[in-house]
Amino acid sequence: MPNYIIYFNQQWVGDHSAEWFESRGPLARAVVKEMQEAGIVVFAGGLEEEIEHAFGSDENGVIGGPITSTGEFLGGLTIINVDTDDEAKMWGAKVGMACGWPQEIRKFKGNA
Repeated sequence: MPNYIIYFNQQWVGDHSAEWFESRGPLARAVVKEMQEAGIVVFAGGLEEEIEHAFGSDENGVIGGPITSTGEFLGGLTIINVDTDDEAKMWGAKVGMACGWPQEIRKFKGNA
């Protein structure tokens, strides 16, 4: 079965109240639990929101600080192992609805 990544950029989250964010947590955890019970989760987790805490690397090794130049950066990701694109889309939609912001779903290259 192929692996897929479901992810979002931090900038897609938008500005919301603390109460709004608190209301999304149980919904997102419920979807992850559903994925775990279905036996499809490889990994799920959010990333530190402060991009200045990121490390980068170049052809010479590790460098200090982030290397993103577009202003967008990854906020969180879930890796799942499912049979079809349609299953991956369905789970990505569930994650997006639970979180309240868009998700991108991509298949890992060369993964069968």
